[in-house]
Amino acid sequence: MTVNGPGRTVKVALLMAAVALPASLLTTPTSASAANSLSMRGADVSTAQRALDLGAKYYDASGTAKDPLDILKGLGVNYVRLRVWNNPASGYNNKAKVLAYAKQVKAKGLKLLVDFHYSDTWADPGKQYKPAAWSGHGINQLQTDVYNYTYDVCNSLKSQGTTPDSVQIGNEINVGMLWDDGKVVNNDFTNLSLLLKSGYNATKACNSGTQVIIHTANADSDAHARWFYDGIKAKGVNWDITGLSYYCPWHGTLANMGSVVSDMKARYGKDVVIAETAYPFTSANADGTGNSITSGCSGYPLSWQGQADNFTAVQNTARNAGAIGVFYWEPTWYAVKGNGWDPADINNSGNGWDNMAIFNWTGQVNPNIKWTP
Repeated sequence: MTVNGPGRTVKVALLMAAVALPASLLTTPTSASAANSLSMRGADVSTAQRALDLGAKYYDASGTAKDPLDILKGLGVNYVRLRVWNNPASGYNNKAKVLAYAKQVKAKGLKLLVDFHYSDTWADPGKQYKPAAWSGHGINQLQTDVYNYTYDVCNSLKSQGTTPDSVQIGNEINVGMLWDDGKVVNNDFTNLSLLLKSGYNATKACNSGTQVIIHTANADSDAHARWFYDGIKAKGVNWDITGLSYYCPWHGTLANMGSVVSDMKARYGKDVVIAETAYPFTSANADGTGNSITSGCSGYPLSWQGQADNFTAVQNTARNAGAIGVFYWEPTWYAVKGNGWDPADINNSGNGWDNMAIFNWTGQVNPNIKWTP
């Protein structure tokens, strides 16, 4: 099953029958130690830079206008995730913009995760477009491309005093990246493994302490997750942290997510993070672009309280399953005209995430939401 939304296509399987279970089952802890804590309490704020450049305002729970990074830090965030696109038409989320915003992130005392899409636009399970500059390159050249680009971005960040604490080699690469050369076809992980090794090696050459995350949207299914991570492991790929996306309308129950997290940690002996999650506070739409998600999950109404309760439940489930982190995806992306989803038409394309942000359409923060260790 494929769910389409502006700029994002998420592969989903075997989930709809599970979505309607009672809330009591959704929040059932897994058997992992409850003594675990979330050391990576993150927010992907990749669109915030553009919003601020357009004059957007963000208000804390008392109604005071503040830098959104300060508001998020006050809610418990200690880690910021920024995507990097190679040469996006909008100019946003490119290397120069990431370098500039990384200075602000680090100045706030926050840690930095750089999310390499290896594309000029969105990369997710349904699309992994090569950057235009690499379009004619085969697998041998692509290995060099990935190495050089990863090293360059990482080293440029390091040189300005904002060394990334972690990086993702690809974004939601369920069936590979840099298609078609890096696509997994007929269960053959050979080409993908070569690209992942290039990214890993470049990151460690830049800074050995930077942790490498390999990220899929496979929190829906242990079988899918095992297929992918077994596949790259068999080819000798190294990574430090397993990253999974989890959105309950697409990926099923919290209990199921917890079992996948627990199995990933035990099976590979590596830390696990929920690299993306979010929940709607309303089904209404703020602009002319349809919302990516229009329904919720049983036990969690589409309200500020429901959004906060769902995020708490995601954190609790992930923590109890042994995860070390949870990242909210684009909490600051409320409807600001000119901050659209399409980098080729950022001024007019609108925002399919305006009901998923933790700020409402006038920039007021959800007063109930918290990131907790």
